[in-house]
Amino acid sequence: MAKSLTPEQKEAYWRRTSKLMWTIMFLWFLASFVVHMFATSLNQIVIIGFPLGFYMAAQGSLIVFVVLCFWNAFAQNKIDEEFGVAED
Repeated sequence: MAKSLTPEQKEAYWRRTSKLMWTIMFLWFLASFVVHMFATSLNQIVIIGFPLGFYMAAQGSLIVFVVLCFWNAFAQNKIDEEFGVAED
């Protein structure tokens, strides 16, 4: 698999994969901690009868996590295909 890549290609592959990983980690951190730190002030905003802070704690973060998982899989597959190391 990765044995066919040159050292420069391996470095570029890791750079792209690492950038994706850190981007997703940053978004995960925002959804996990930062949004919840401001839950009381977010409760001033009401969406469909529920305070936004409550909604983000109960449902919003979970939706963000699932979307991040699918986005990670899609983006990593795209990177793998670009570098010719995709699985069948």
